[in-house]
Amino acid sequence: MLSFFLIGAAIGALTGVPIGPVNVAVIDAAYRHTLRRGIAVGLGGAIGDFVFSGAAMLWVGPHVIGQPGVKPVLFAISGLVLIVYGILTVRSQPPAAPATAPHSIPPSHEVWNGLTVGLGLIALNPAAIVTWVVVVGSHLNDLSTLEALAAALGVFVGSLAWFSFVAFIADQGKRIMGDRAVWVMRIVGLGLIGYGVYSLGRAIRYFAS
Repeated sequence: MLSFFLIGAAIGALTGVPIGPVNVAVIDAAYRHTLRRGIAVGLGGAIGDFVFSGAAMLWVGPHVIGQPGVKPVLFAISGLVLIVYGILTVRSQPPAAPATAPHSIPPSHEVWNGLTVGLGLIALNPAAIVTWVVVVGSHLNDLSTLEALAAALGVFVGSLAWFSFVAFIADQGKRIMGDRAVWVMRIVGLGLIGYGVYSLGRAIRYFAS
């Protein structure tokens, strides 16, 4: 059981490295709000990864993703979500002044808002299940229910550790860069738009073939 947990933790951390909507949301929350909110967004994303990875191991599997028409629909929805979120990120405003930002929202509301953003980004990005099926199929297959749950819990821990690290780095960057930090978000937002267009292109190629 421990070995499956450790494998899941490594996979959870490594799959969080590529820039995606949750990473961007964590950076945005830490830049424009507080470190606490950034970690809360990461917690929501980690919960989503736990659910999706568990579903990939226990229920969904490649046979569902392999059904005709499923992949292009997932990639199309994902592409639209990434494009919209990328546009919102590009249009984001400079960080609030450090003296007022931590007191603008009560801590409990801030954590809840961040958590719902992280969960929402995973739920609205169904193509993530495709990634988890591929990853799980390559490293974790033919597991018992308990082994799959241990691996999914490891994914949660690894994802949360990575997103918390990203939030910390973003928070430190805000302190150093000040208002110039907004350009980091705009560049990353443009990257998200580009990846969203790429996902839509994949969906169109599936439908056209």
